[in-house]
Amino acid sequence: MRSRREFLKLSGITAMSVGGMMFLAGCGPAAQGAGQNGSTDASASAAQLGDGKTLRVGMEAAYAPYNWQVSEESEYTIPIENVSGAYADGYDVQVAKMIAEGLGMEPVAVKLEFGSLIDALNNGQIDIVCAGMSVTPEREDAAAFSDSYVDDDIIMICKNDSAYAGATTFAELAGASILGQAATMYDDVIEQIPDVNHMTPAETQPMVVENLMNGTCDIITYSMLSAPKLLEVYPELVVLDMEDSFEDSLMPDNAAVANENKAVLDQINEIIAGIDDEERQDMWSACMDRQPA
Repeated sequence: MRSRREFLKLSGITAMSVGGMMFLAGCGPAAQGAGQNGSTDASASAAQLGDGKTLRVGMEAAYAPYNWQVSEESEYTIPIENVSGAYADGYDVQVAKMIAEGLGMEPVAVKLEFGSLIDALNNGQIDIVCAGMSVTPEREDAAAFSDSYVDDDIIMICKNDSAYAGATTFAELAGASILGQAATMYDDVIEQIPDVNHMTPAETQPMVVENLMNGTCDIITYSMLSAPKLLEVYPELVVLDMEDSFEDSLMPDNAAVANENKAVLDQINEIIAGIDDEERQDMWSACMDRQPA
């Protein structure tokens, strides 16, 4: 796996520009003997989710570009089962649609608080989680997780006229006021940088960006995959081209099923493996363009 610095250079995301992005997850063709959409006859008979017809997909529907709620149906959306007249869109939704198609099912979203998704999975309220969720040791004890279908990481962003714009090491950030999002790894990783002002986190990513733009902070932590769009909107911002890296900052996006349905993961992983790098990037870019402001 490439380092963050190698990723940024290959993507054209440097201290003064953003030119593109790529996904870290390795993708390959479906296993030999796979049928349409990467499923196999053997695995198809081995496991079933829900009633085998409707795939109930748990998500917040409030975490763009991974998932969000809209009021109009489109080719990109699925209905939200528990919100009348509402639909879900986003990167998770596109992958969920592919998984559902591969399993021969029709997807519907079930909108829930993020923290309740694993419980909902285990009590049968939903069949699968596709919600910008990363596998962790704690979550892995409670549910069965697929391979990742996108891998994000944490980078730092500042204004291009900042005294820290040319920094390449954590030591060069000494004295900087750094802001992240509350209750996320974006805030947690700031503790790894010595001698900085770790600010009280903001509640949302838009609020994090707002604080940077109005000069409340010097640097923010941010999603590597979302950075190109941010710098397109705010060309006065730059990504720090760091030699130092955060530890344990990689954030995969994994689907989850109840442990009792673990056998279906072979099918799901084959479907995920069949989504090649170009298609993943195209889906991500399209979601970044469609996401609500």
